[in-house]
Amino acid sequence: MPAGGELFCIRPRGVLRGAVLTLVFAGVLATAAATGSLPREESAARSAGAAGDAGKQSRDRATVDSAAVSRAAAAAMADGKSGKQAAEEFVSRSGDRWGAVYDKKEYAEFEQALDGAYTGVGLSAGKAGATGVRVTRVRAGGPAGRAGLKVGDRLVTVDGRAVEDLSVSEVVSLLRGDGVPGSAVVLRVERGRAAWTLTLRRARLETDPVTVRRLDDGTLLIRVTAFTKGAGTRVRDAVRAAPAGAGVLLDLRGNAGGLVSEAAVAASAFLDGGLVATYDVEGEQRAVYAEGGGDTGRPLVALIDGGTMSAAELLTGALQDRGRAVTVGSRTFGKGSVQMPSALPDGSVAELTVGHYRTPAGHAVDGNGITPDLAAGERAEERARTVLSGLGGGS
Repeated sequence: MPAGGELFCIRPRGVLRGAVLTLVFAGVLATAAATGSLPREESAARSAGAAGDAGKQSRDRATVDSAAVSRAAAAAMADGKSGKQAAEEFVSRSGDRWGAVYDKKEYAEFEQALDGAYTGVGLSAGKAGATGVRVTRVRAGGPAGRAGLKVGDRLVTVDGRAVEDLSVSEVVSLLRGDGVPGSAVVLRVERGRAAWTLTLRRARLETDPVTVRRLDDGTLLIRVTAFTKGAGTRVRDAVRAAPAGAGVLLDLRGNAGGLVSEAAVAASAFLDGGLVATYDVEGEQRAVYAEGGGDTGRPLVALIDGGTMSAAELLTGALQDRGRAVTVGSRTFGKGSVQMPSALPDGSVAELTVGHYRTPAGHAVDGNGITPDLAAGERAEERARTVLSGLGGGS
């Protein structure tokens, strides 16, 4: 998804975290992701050649003592300094490339995003060259849509502040404001030669990360852009309702992750129980399992690319390792580290790396990604449909 919009990340929730979705959406800074009671993941794109030693190096130095971070924050507060800032500096020096610190407000917004909702004005914004910031998407029925804003409109000011020279993230922050439903934000907008000022009131908006449609040849196309709450059930229900024998094209391209528990539910649509992934938490081995009763015979092809991350990679790895799907596209992002949130003395939250995920066959995801069975570029969907037809899932 393009930078500039209503979601800003999808991070974890629960006891452990796993999966970070870094998106900038113009209504809120949110993160959803990781795992109901599981870990979180995220990763920096790496070339396949660099994955080996660099990935091992980051894993060797990944973990940070949460008690030490808490002590650093407490010591700073005792000196009248910012506990959050001290924690950030500690994590930055630690070598934990996926560790992060959030204040109470940011973390509350992350939790909200995990539930498949966010507070915002319902528009996505992005830089448009030297012409400033423009609207790139308008959500139907949202505050911006009801006010008549359209794709291509130029944002001139937000609450009186000129935005032309601001970064997208700074514009997002202004649009997000206090994140309280009903709070007002004043926009100055230009469209061609027309210019006007309008006041929008932020609202709680639901996200819809799963779309399902039937293609002309009878194939069921299921696209999942994030594993927020309920996404796994949507996938499973769609498969159960599909006509017998109809093939499924599961499109996970650009899926930056979400709740690992939801990815496990999605896996349950195609697997009759069994292992989805293993992970370690401070040396203790744990596992994620699919539920029984899935459709194990329906032809299935999964589309993946470099934007397929974290929880989506775990689902891909399970379907590939267990011989349930043919994967088509390009190597996935490679985020498979586990973060656990820890409360700090000032109420902020530190998410620190405590372990890593592996696929059912024992392959490490972090720093490596998942290589598709069949490589495909711009015409990946066309090739995937051809493969699915060969499996008996289309005309």
